[in-house]
Amino acid sequence: MSTTKMPATNSNSDLSAEKNLKPSASHSLTLRVKITNTPGMLGKLTSLIGEVGGDIGAIDIHGFENDAIIRDITVKVRDSEHGEKLVIALKKLEGVEVVNVSDRTFLMHLGGKIRVTNKVPLSTRDDLSMAYTPGVARVCMAIHNEPENAYKLTIKRNTVAVVSDGTAVLGLGNIGPEAAMPVMEGKAMLFKEFGKIDAFPICLATQDTEEIIKTCKHIAPGFGGINLEDISAPRCFEIEARLKEELDIPVFHDDQHGTAVVVLAALINSLKIVKKEIGSLKVIVSGVGAAGVACSKILMNAGVQNIIGFDRMGAIYKGRGEHMNYMKDWFAEHTNPTVFKGSIEEALEGADLFLGLSGPGTIKAESLSKMAKDPIVFAMANPVPEVMPEEAAPYVRIMATGRSDYPNQINNVLCFPGIFRGALDCHARDINEEMKLAAAYAIAASVQDSELNEDYIIPGVFNPQVAQKVAEAVAQAAQKTGVARRYKNDDFQEQ
Repeated sequence: MSTTKMPATNSNSDLSAEKNLKPSASHSLTLRVKITNTPGMLGKLTSLIGEVGGDIGAIDIHGFENDAIIRDITVKVRDSEHGEKLVIALKKLEGVEVVNVSDRTFLMHLGGKIRVTNKVPLSTRDDLSMAYTPGVARVCMAIHNEPENAYKLTIKRNTVAVVSDGTAVLGLGNIGPEAAMPVMEGKAMLFKEFGKIDAFPICLATQDTEEIIKTCKHIAPGFGGINLEDISAPRCFEIEARLKEELDIPVFHDDQHGTAVVVLAALINSLKIVKKEIGSLKVIVSGVGAAGVACSKILMNAGVQNIIGFDRMGAIYKGRGEHMNYMKDWFAEHTNPTVFKGSIEEALEGADLFLGLSGPGTIKAESLSKMAKDPIVFAMANPVPEVMPEEAAPYVRIMATGRSDYPNQINNVLCFPGIFRGALDCHARDINEEMKLAAAYAIAASVQDSELNEDYIIPGVFNPQVAQKVAEAVAQAAQKTGVARRYKNDDFQEQ
C-alpha cells in the first residue's frame, strides 16, 4: 500500500502557542490503522487519541485483512508537532499498526485548488469557428471600435486579479511568491464561492514598488478589478494609491480595507448592544500597519474622534521621531488628540474599544479591567490573538477574534466578495470610501435585531445573503458617487 508523504513543516512557523490552540481542521490527519480484531481494541485506540489531545472526527472501515480491521480515522490536532506526538503514541499501542498518515490540508492542496473551465462547448466545427478563428475576429474588432464592449464580450466583466509579492503572507512574513500561491488560490476560491467571481492568483517575482505597479497596469486590460494581497507595509499604501490613481478599474487592498470594513460592521452592532454613540468612543489600536491604519481611517469616517495607536515602540503621537514612516506620520497627525505618550496599559484606562491588529499576548487580560463600562475587545491577531477570549471573559462585554472556533469571527470573506461583486456589476472605476462604508452597514444589517447578542454581532461567513446585500449596497453607493459606468436600466445581458 502506498503511503502519502507530506512535506515537513517548521514548528516555529506554525505560530502554535500550543497552550492556547485547540485542535483544528487546519491541522487534521487521516490515520489508516490496522487494528487487531479483538473486543475493546477500538476503544483503547480512541481513548489514547483523546488522552494525547486529539479530536476524533469520522471513523470508517476501509477493509479487512486476516484477523485485523483496517480503519480510516480522521483526527484534528493542534499543530504539526502535536500530530507527530499522536502518531508516535499510536505506534506504541499493542495491537495497532499505523499503515498510513495523510495530512488532509496538504491533500486538499495537491495539484492546486482551482482550475479554468469552458463556459461553452467545443463539439463541432461550427463551435470552433465561432469561439476561435475566423468568427472571433469580428468580436475583436467590435471591442477595438468600442473598448467598453470588453465588459460585454470578454471575461473582463467578472474577473479579478489577486496580486501578491509574497512579502506579508498571513503571519508568516516575507516567504516569496511561490510560497504565497496557496493563499492566493484560496482567495480565488472564496471569490468564486461567495461572489461568483472568477479570480486569478498572480504572484510576482519582484518586491520593487515600481515594478509591481507597472505589472498591474500591464495586466489590467484583462480584468474588471485588482485585489492586492499580502504586500508589506508601507509599500502597500503607495502601490494601492498609485494604481487607484492610474487605472480605471477598482483596486482594493484587502488586508487594509477588507479588515476595516468588517471591523466597522462588528462595531456598529456592538454599539447597539452596549448603547453607546460612535462619536463618544475612546479606541485603542494595537498595531499600526496596513490594517491598523485602514481600520482607524474607516472608524474616523464613521464618526470615531478619539483613537490612540500603538506599535512595537509605543504610542504614536504628533512629534514622535523614531521608527516612523509616512503613513505613521499621517496617523500621528489625525489621531491621539491629547498627544498621549504612555503605555498601552495606561491608555486602556476608560477605553471603550480595544482593537488588536498586532500579535499574540500583546496585552494582559487584567489590563482590560481598566476599560470603560461594557468594554469591547476585538483581538484579531491570528492564530493566537492579543488576549485569549477565556482570559478576557471576566473583564469584557463583547469579544471578537479572527478565529473560527470562537464566537464573533471578524473575517474578510464577509467583505471582499460582495464589494467586488457590486463594483463589477456596475463597472465601477474605483472602490471609494462611501462604497466601503455602505459595505460595512450592509454586513451589520445582515444580523437582525432579534438575533443580535454578545456572541452574535457579525454574520457567519456562510450566510448566503451577506455577499448579495453588500453587492447591492456597494453598487448603489458607486452610482451615487459617480464612479459607476453602468446603471440598472442599462441594456446589458447578465451572465
